[in-house]
Amino acid sequence: MSALRTMNAPPAPITIDQLPNLVVGADTVVPTRTGSRRYINFDNAASTPTFQPIVDGLNEFLTWYSNVHRGTGFKSQLSSWAFEEARDMVARFVGADLESQVVLFCKNSTEAINKLAHRMHFEPNDVILTTLMEHHSNELPWRRVARVVHIAVGPDGTIDKDDYATKLKAYGNRVRLVAITGASNVSGYINDIDHFAREAHRVGARLLVDGAQLVPHRPVRLKPDDPETKIDYMVFSAHKMYAPFGVGVLVGDRDTFEQGDPEEVGGGVVDIVNLEEAYWTELPEKEEAGTPDIVGVVSLGKAIRLFEDLGWDAIIDHEAELTSYALTELKKIDKIVFYADDEPSTARDRLGVIPINVSGVPHSLTAAVLSHEGAIGVRSGCFCAHLYVKELLKCSNERSRKVERDILNRDRSDIPGAVRVSFGLYNTKDEIDWLLEMLKRIAGGDYRNDYVLNKEAGEYAPPDYRPSFEEFFRF
Repeated sequence: MSALRTMNAPPAPITIDQLPNLVVGADTVVPTRTGSRRYINFDNAASTPTFQPIVDGLNEFLTWYSNVHRGTGFKSQLSSWAFEEARDMVARFVGADLESQVVLFCKNSTEAINKLAHRMHFEPNDVILTTLMEHHSNELPWRRVARVVHIAVGPDGTIDKDDYATKLKAYGNRVRLVAITGASNVSGYINDIDHFAREAHRVGARLLVDGAQLVPHRPVRLKPDDPETKIDYMVFSAHKMYAPFGVGVLVGDRDTFEQGDPEEVGGGVVDIVNLEEAYWTELPEKEEAGTPDIVGVVSLGKAIRLFEDLGWDAIIDHEAELTSYALTELKKIDKIVFYADDEPSTARDRLGVIPINVSGVPHSLTAAVLSHEGAIGVRSGCFCAHLYVKELLKCSNERSRKVERDILNRDRSDIPGAVRVSFGLYNTKDEIDWLLEMLKRIAGGDYRNDYVLNKEAGEYAPPDYRPSFEEFFRF
């Protein structure tokens, strides 16, 4: 039993200052047009790397890995315990009450929202309020199940609370659900969840918070005992909070899932099956058909433990310091265009997500130069939030229709978009300094001028770019 005690032994506390050296792949060198350089990742809003202590913990767990639930072997029992312990950790992490709420593990946040859309059973007259700020994952699934009405955003890109009030008044008790992002993956704005919850509950609607961007950066409490500001449903993803292998979380009111058939059926969701009928088992197993992502769930538990060890004050302080520094220095570079709050003094009130462009340079070309000449990873385009990005860029209806026609003709060469820089717990000011140097070069035209545009993909690359990825990784 000594090995079991070793697995459960708490790791030594880790501090923010240690994280840059604990990133898996921290010293990875990649080829560029100017020679090999250490890779710098500023694409954390899409997905984060992981840390060595998490990998070490997973390697330790893998010695005990087995399928969960109903297995009589010791490894199966231990894996089942670890799986359910991670579920309890998630509940504590977001302040859920497992008597009235349930934690469901899914593939990712997108699948979690689709699952909820399937299980809420909307009526023909029901209305879902969402916003123009949303990621597609919190917009497209709702179109399939009810009428979707969008809350506007203001000129600064924040959600228009007056328009929210107007639409709540107009649709009244027809509003069944308000679906809102906790924080934008494009602008980094953090929304006033209490306000949206309070107003939604006044008309009898429930609130869903897409926490994919918010949960890795700010503490969130579901407040199940507060009827005014309770979050009825929330989703988030492990791959955005340093947990590899990927798993999504849906936390919601149990009554939504207790009645009716599960979204997916198969192994693990039934108590009895005969030739005529199937009798569904209890939650949460009822909504988790088949063998789950056991290692992904354990990875999430390890990541949550890391967040607890670091403490929210340290996390927020570090990311705010990076964001304030980056904004201060970016404003000194000619031709940098901002699409969200660019005030360093408000860095604590937002996430470390900065959408920019270099005036006169296509966003995809800027991203390509950062990668091919600076070994810097960012993301460019519309970030799966087309409606919002068009608002931030102030695209006219005429321009939008032209872009749509072009895309249908397989031409993405003129898609409006921005370059997104997004920070993680491990990023440093030195890394930001190199980003700033590269952006100065781009703004000054000091980069190779022979990049080739692939119109169908809308991406730029060097004319001789033929990477042999098998030199770096093989199956």
